[in-house]
Amino acid sequence: MAEKAGTSRNVQLQAFDMECDIDVPSNSRSNSECYDEDGRLKRTGNVWTASSHIITAVIGSGVLSLAWAIAQLGWIAGPAVMFLFSLVTFYTSSLLAQCYRTGETNSGKRNYTYMDAVRSILGGANVTFCGIFQYLNLLGIVIGYTIAASISMMAIKRSNCFHQSGGKNPCHMSSNKYMIIFGICEIFLSQIPDFDQIWWLSTVAAIMSFTYSTIGLSLGIAKVAETGTFKGSLTGIRIGPVSQTQKIWRTSQALGDIAFAYSYAVVLIEIQDTIKSPPSEARTMRKATLISIAVTTTFYMLCGCMGYAAFGDAAPGNLLTGFGFYNPYWLIDIANAAIVIHLVGAYQVFSQPIFAFVEKGVTERWPHTVKELKIQIPGLPPYKLNMFRLVWRTVFVVLTSVISMLLPFFNDIVGVIGALGFWPLTVHFPVEMYIAQKKIPKWSSRWICLKIFTMACLIVSVVAAVGSVAGVLLDLKKYKPFHSNY
Repeated sequence: MAEKAGTSRNVQLQAFDMECDIDVPSNSRSNSECYDEDGRLKRTGNVWTASSHIITAVIGSGVLSLAWAIAQLGWIAGPAVMFLFSLVTFYTSSLLAQCYRTGETNSGKRNYTYMDAVRSILGGANVTFCGIFQYLNLLGIVIGYTIAASISMMAIKRSNCFHQSGGKNPCHMSSNKYMIIFGICEIFLSQIPDFDQIWWLSTVAAIMSFTYSTIGLSLGIAKVAETGTFKGSLTGIRIGPVSQTQKIWRTSQALGDIAFAYSYAVVLIEIQDTIKSPPSEARTMRKATLISIAVTTTFYMLCGCMGYAAFGDAAPGNLLTGFGFYNPYWLIDIANAAIVIHLVGAYQVFSQPIFAFVEKGVTERWPHTVKELKIQIPGLPPYKLNMFRLVWRTVFVVLTSVISMLLPFFNDIVGVIGALGFWPLTVHFPVEMYIAQKKIPKWSSRWICLKIFTMACLIVSVVAAVGSVAGVLLDLKKYKPFHSNY
């Protein structure tokens, strides 16, 4: 991340009991034990902090839509597609991790962001296209997380309301109030300056993701045990309850939902930039990716399959809403609370690259606009409030909250985001950068295999995008802005 103008004079490193004077001249920093060879404060991340960042980014609200996705695909195609997406994500993430440095793996020039990697390796129009896809995808993800968090907060309120009334009150309510509450929380947390300073938030979020995934899995197992049967079919939802056209759209949308559930390529380079070396950042990142993808795929398979087994073709778009009024309702409330806490952290993980991109550009073009105010905190060093950061990040959070109120279609939005971001960011750019980095000869067997792989993923992404957009259009026909009632 770009260094911010006017940061505090002394900085305490997380892993070292020392203070570093940031006023050391840039040409002297490479010899300092407080700085890396590029003159930036020494990175302290490791395989476990990187894994927690990835798990926070990957096991998000997408896990809740997997039972619905498997219901559209069936017992054969559902788990197979999920496993295939995990392999594709691990493979392309390993390729992308090698692009953190241009040239030598251990000593090449660092690329601090995804766009920096594309700029230094591919250049040209690729940088513009990458920027458009990356930042629109990040924006879409935080909007999706705002919607998901509001649904979980509302589920807690509705569940308690339903049980207090003895089931007599249907407890209909709007999600807008809860989106505003979530947005207010994010306004405060968005003032955390940089990616490497939210490691604690990612750790808490990762723990929460395991909490609600485990509860969802347990409730699915309990429901299956109660009925004594595994619901569902080999080919998914039958034609009859839905038309043949709807079956096609839903199957396509399911691919987008699964793609969204594995989406984290947009922040991979930013996560890798927090890792210390030696060993090489690419090696550490590969281990973190392997651990994270293995853990998340296990959870995804269990939650998705048990959710489908419990509800069959009636599997809800958000798994926990299917258990919304069941006992023990307090356990479901805990799961929904864990989702909200997790999404509070995940929102920051996906927002930080946007914040850094805008603030770096403003600092370089108009350095005089970056002003700070000293706020005295009893017993603590003065807090330096960056005025531009306060205004810009607050506006960003407000914007995402308003858009979320306009488009509260969790399942369809998840599919659109996953489909649009999967091919360009998870597959195309990592493969193209790898080909350029390794100087793979054109029309060689390896080059042909990589191109076929890219084209196959493009076809899947297009199919998923078409189905998801069709779902959004159907929802818009019966929707009134700012009147989302559940």
